[in-house]
Amino acid sequence: MTEQTAAPTVRHVPAEHRYEIQVDGGIAGFTAYRDRGDQRVFYHTKIDEAFSGQGLASRLVHDALDDVRAAHKRIVPVCPYVKKYLEKHDGFEDISDPVTPEILQWLDGELH
Repeated sequence: MTEQTAAPTVRHVPAEHRYEIQVDGGIAGFTAYRDRGDQRVFYHTKIDEAFSGQGLASRLVHDALDDVRAAHKRIVPVCPYVKKYLEKHDGFEDISDPVTPEILQWLDGELH
């Protein structure tokens, strides 16, 4: 296991439609989204295998959702990890919207 020298940091990368979590200056993972009006539709979260089991996905998603709140947007959890995070953690119910067939169709068009 690699020793971490710096605390993980989360940064928003709007040009790539994602939030990244960095460890020691390298990207350990990301959560990807697309904006649909005032909704931020999260559709994929990935943590590099070398960093699994360290709680980085939870930290990443928490910080990303905090940023969504600060941006006065709403959360749509298409990503299974983001959905599970919202089910286990209180505090985002007031800005969460359900996944609907319309949103899934829109997202498919955005990604293809």
